[in-house]
Amino acid sequence: MQSLTWWQTAVFYQIYPRSFADGNGDGIGDFAGMIDRLDYLRDLGVGALWLSPHYPSPNADCGYDISDYTGVAPEYGTLDDFRRFLDGAHARGMRVLLDLVLNHTSVEHPWFRESRSSRDNPKRDWYIWRDPAPDGGPPNNWYSAFGGSAWTFDETTGQYYYHFFFKEQPDLNWRNPDVKRAMWQAIRFWLDMGVDGFRLDAIDTIFEDPALTPHESRLSQVEMLRIWRENRPPEETKELWEQFALMFRYQVQQPGLHELMKELRALVDEYPGNRVLIGEGDDIAYYGNGSDELHLVFNFPLMRTNRLTPAWVRANQAERLAALPPGAWPCNTLGNHDVGRMWTSYGDGVNDAALARLHAAMLLTLKGTPVLYNGEEIGMTDLLLERFEQLRDNQAVNLYHLAVGDGIDPAEAMKMAAAISRDRCRTPFQWANAPNAGFSPPGVATWLPVNPNYAQGVNVADQEQNPDSLLNYYRRLIGARQAIPALLAGDYAPLHPDEDRYLAFLRTTPDQRCLVVLNFSPEPVTTGFDLNGARLRTLFSSHPRPTRDEHPERLTLAPFEAYIGEVIRIGTDWE
Repeated sequence: MQSLTWWQTAVFYQIYPRSFADGNGDGIGDFAGMIDRLDYLRDLGVGALWLSPHYPSPNADCGYDISDYTGVAPEYGTLDDFRRFLDGAHARGMRVLLDLVLNHTSVEHPWFRESRSSRDNPKRDWYIWRDPAPDGGPPNNWYSAFGGSAWTFDETTGQYYYHFFFKEQPDLNWRNPDVKRAMWQAIRFWLDMGVDGFRLDAIDTIFEDPALTPHESRLSQVEMLRIWRENRPPEETKELWEQFALMFRYQVQQPGLHELMKELRALVDEYPGNRVLIGEGDDIAYYGNGSDELHLVFNFPLMRTNRLTPAWVRANQAERLAALPPGAWPCNTLGNHDVGRMWTSYGDGVNDAALARLHAAMLLTLKGTPVLYNGEEIGMTDLLLERFEQLRDNQAVNLYHLAVGDGIDPAEAMKMAAAISRDRCRTPFQWANAPNAGFSPPGVATWLPVNPNYAQGVNVADQEQNPDSLLNYYRRLIGARQAIPALLAGDYAPLHPDEDRYLAFLRTTPDQRCLVVLNFSPEPVTTGFDLNGARLRTLFSSHPRPTRDEHPERLTLAPFEAYIGEVIRIGTDWE
């Protein structure tokens, strides 16, 4: 335990600032609201807070189009407000990570304004500019991941600029050393202030093929956008995923990425306090040799299914843990601001409440750092918007227009847009059974509609009064995880590999061994484990247990029960 750092033992919690807490009553979340809720976060038991972008932005992509890397968006507050938030979190024993967008800026960033002003501007080469094709069109057939061409023509200078995402998000030219120096300076600004690390956005896209090799994909943009956001598993749409990979093969994971990550890691390691880097990507290679690139890389493959099953989780863990380089640490999550909420994504429509508890237990007992998304702890669900004017996610707006342009009925196009819209998982946090769910004062128009299920108990105030609520379950579960050394530091060993009703595994340190059994079945399960005569002492269960000490040879689990038992050894060795 003494060899582990804070980022290996903490439960991470993502805050979507625009939707977390409205402190000034304007319908938008802000730092004043977040500061007021720091005690709530401390009491939940989380140890690190990751903020989605809080920087000044025109909000073409909900803050991921940054116009100032060292500021705070006025709607969120001031730099002093951020400092109060940071100091308040630290005073309560919580760390703070910022979202760091390396790939692109906003078109409103001063760097890009200079770059587009003339071909001979000193910052012209800070972005990717190319002449038109011989027919006057884009330089090649690359697509934006959010729909349309990846190239936008700029009449001022008669060239196209490249953008992997929206046209309002021009890609930086990381092959220019001046760009790197400027970005490193911005990173140091926050590290000097005391920020504890960064979540790195879209790192796969930082470099692109300088030869501009055209892609050979046959995929339509409508299909591309649906795959991109519906998060469908590859085995369900193998051919589509192959075409998807072909579409972006020259725009992602290009040479130079790992050298850049090593340089960033060296910069961060200059600072005391074990600052951390988490990568948005699922490539194990971003760990480098285990100590020279990123500290954590999200295990996104765990999420790429419509149904979490014991077989799926076992296979994921077997592949993921075996692939990690020596010294690398796993990082698991089941939700974020870009995908459907856990309750919606992995429920079966019948046992959603029980599955939500089971999936939380799985996430918090697997080996590695768990990352939660705000609202999962009270069972917030996706909200499918019904009217076009409600959409705030421009990716969904693009899909709607593309679909209508392909001849799809507008009503059906709206259903398609709502289904992939990231708005569905970004609705305001539900604090109370009150107007606007207590997020904003009554009568205020919130930036996205509030999910009406706040009135059915999906809110903090009601659940705090109910000892059996999902919120209090999360608190107990996180508390148990933090109190059990084997769950924090132990090795992972799967048991009963052919069992499709439940997931069972051991977590073991030199001083403690725990058995975790998660019943994925709606029926009771009786099973047994050969632990060489040892007993089981219940440390946590989602259901009442008959006794505290039990015999592992015959263990009965209630439907969807999550069980954690300490193996009480008889002799001096585990075996």
